Amino acid sequence: MSDLPRKAVTRTAKLAALPLGIAGRATWGLGKRIGGKSAEIVARELQQRTAEQMFKVLGELKGGAMKFGQALSVFESALPEDVAGPYRAALTRLQEAAPPLPASTVHQVLAERLGPDWRELFTEFEDKPAAAASIGQVHRAVWKDGRTVAVKVQYPGAGEALLSDLKQLGRFAGLLGPLIPGMEIKPLITELRDRVAEELDYGLEAEAQRAHAAVFAEDPDVFVPEVVFQGEQVLVTEWMEGIPLSEVISDGTREQRDGAGQLLARFLFSGPARTGLLHADPHPGNFRLLTGEDGRYRLGVLDFGTVDRLPGGLPRSIGVSLRRTLEGDAEGVYRNLCEEGFVKEKVELDPAAVLDYLRPIIEPAAAEEFEFSRGWMRGQAARIADPRSPAHQLGKQLNLPPSYLLIHRVTLSTIGVLCQLGARVRLREELESWLPGFLPEE
Repeated sequence: MSDLPRKAVTRTAKLAALPLGIAGRATWGLGKRIGGKSAEIVARELQQRTAEQMFKVLGELKGGAMKFGQALSVFESALPEDVAGPYRAALTRLQEAAPPLPASTVHQVLAERLGPDWRELFTEFEDKPAAAASIGQVHRAVWKDGRTVAVKVQYPGAGEALLSDLKQLGRFAGLLGPLIPGMEIKPLITELRDRVAEELDYGLEAEAQRAHAAVFAEDPDVFVPEVVFQGEQVLVTEWMEGIPLSEVISDGTREQRDGAGQLLARFLFSGPARTGLLHADPHPGNFRLLTGEDGRYRLGVLDFGTVDRLPGGLPRSIGVSLRRTLEGDAEGVYRNLCEEGFVKEKVELDPAAVLDYLRPIIEPAAAEEFEFSRGWMRGQAARIADPRSPAHQLGKQLNLPPSYLLIHRVTLSTIGVLCQLGARVRLREELESWLPGFLPEE
């Protein structure tokens, strides 16, 4: 058996073991309950053991499993602290690390994609990867013109691995749902699968990164490395130093966390307005906190493999609905949601109840400055996930139009990162500056 098929079989076996392990722990939980433990305690123990195994397996894999783990990791702030605590470190590792390819394999890929004389393009090339992600790994090098660069090399067979892993994960998405209250797992996996071809295309990634680098070239708040060279399955960009956002989350000062949070919110809303593109992979591994000579913070942004194309910026209807919710205009909000397809034609809801559902979610936009926290995120998740709550019942009747799917996930993911940072953010300020429709028309 060749090396790649053997790895594929191993990956499939590990993924297949997940639902079996979950089922086994369900049986264990039933035995504990019969033995006298309360249902609540058993459920919590079962959830914790399930989470520990899932992230242990995902942490050993590349491909779709790691991509799914990264997407899920930004929502760990929604979990109860006694569940989230034991594997928060594992989630952080998913954002920054993966088992590296051997140097000989990397050299083989570079020779195939750049030609046998590929070393002539570089004056230095470090065989040990500086970072690894779901479909490729990054090596530090010095380009022939003297610039320090990041060389992103796609894993051989990355596309097949992504599709295989996500297909397996999709089969037991329902078992993973309870890990993140209020989070729909199956649509997340489906969306990741639908975007495999785009993420594998380094030409599209280079195009999106060039667009951002050009717009933010002189920006005091956001830095995007320039693309130096792009080939099939190889992407060379300027090297960027800085503190990974995952380190700011774990060890950053209050000033660093607040600064990173404000800049992240600014990039979320200013990016689409200025470039017509939405960076759609906002996990902490894709951001760096930079400090200039003047002491001012900048946000370094990486990985433009997944973007949403929004030529007019974020939809105006988002800003209008948000403004009307803050104004307490229940009828106006409901009318907006119906027009955009969030309420299906055959469904009738009470506008006042819809307003009550939305108000707690948009609390950060109502304040001059809002402190995001894991506690706030957990409260929102619990409110929406509890089957007994009016919010849960109403939420089940709302619809998410396909055109809003990626925007919705990116916004939720960014809020998740802000909660991990515990950042104090002037969100309303960013909305007034960048979100169409948020300010009333003159």
